[in-house]
Amino acid sequence: MEKVWIFTGKYITPLKLLNEIKRKKKEAAKRKILELFEKQEKITNTDVEKLLSVSDATATNYLQELEDEGKIRQQGAIGKWVFYIKA
Repeated sequence: MEKVWIFTGKYITPLKLLNEIKRKKKEAAKRKILELFEKQEKITNTDVEKLLSVSDATATNYLQELEDEGKIRQQGAIGKWVFYIKA
């Protein structure tokens, strides 16, 4: 498999490079979500969709990951009644 030289001075396969780019993009998105709590106490899935210009499913995944990491807590059970607060 071909390897690519990247700015860190290492050779890496294109697949590993793409995975690293995806991981960094996801981490940046989750950071933006946490920064949103500086402006508002509660956030919804729709807030995240608008903030990041992502689909409902992607917003849900980001919020679920943050919840799994213990950084936010879900309030409400389903649908329009669900919102998140900082843990």
